[in-house]
Amino acid sequence: MKSGCNPGRIVILNGAPRSGKSSIAEAIQETFDGPWMNLGVDAYMERVMPRRYLPGIGLLPGGELPEIEALVPLFYAALYESVAAHSRLGLNVVADVGHHDAYGEPRHILPDCARRLLGLPVLFVGVRCPVETIMERRNRGQPGREGGYLTGSEAEPVPHQVLAWQREVHRPGIYDLAVDTSMMTPDECAALRKRLEAEPMAPTAFQRLARMASISQPD
Repeated sequence: MKSGCNPGRIVILNGAPRSGKSSIAEAIQETFDGPWMNLGVDAYMERVMPRRYLPGIGLLPGGELPEIEALVPLFYAALYESVAAHSRLGLNVVADVGHHDAYGEPRHILPDCARRLLGLPVLFVGVRCPVETIMERRNRGQPGREGGYLTGSEAEPVPHQVLAWQREVHRPGIYDLAVDTSMMTPDECAALRKRLEAEPMAPTAFQRLARMASISQPD
């Protein structure tokens, strides 16, 4: 860290695809003081990941692509090290992710990621949303991402992959703050600014999660 430079604040938004994480990240960038760098899963998948390794860190629960799955812990480690580097330079960071451990074998990625941000001001936010709202958003589509999200059908109104995300993404469910985007607008969710400015609870969510990092893979 530069001498005399206070670390930038970090907001990690964790939730299922189409739960509203990206909208909250955009609201933070547009309304919070100072520069907020977005280092989330969408930017990582769209601009950083080689196409032959997609979906990379966006790999869904179920252990369906073991050759990619084995690399996901390394991909996440690199992402979080980048988040840490930005913060140590005094830049604020918001990152939207979808953590789960439902791979072919346990990977313990979240505790390892938490360990990499120890000593930095992190707010870990659970972004929750009922599956009915998520399916409405998936079926409606999103401009610029046509065909990018699995939708429902008459035979399977809620695809099993979507149910898997709902079941796995909030385990173990240790957060500093949780929001429900079916009841709040992105701007209202960005009111978590007040939580950022409040005295941090001790221990924080990431401090608690980092205690589990002893079972993670070494650097």
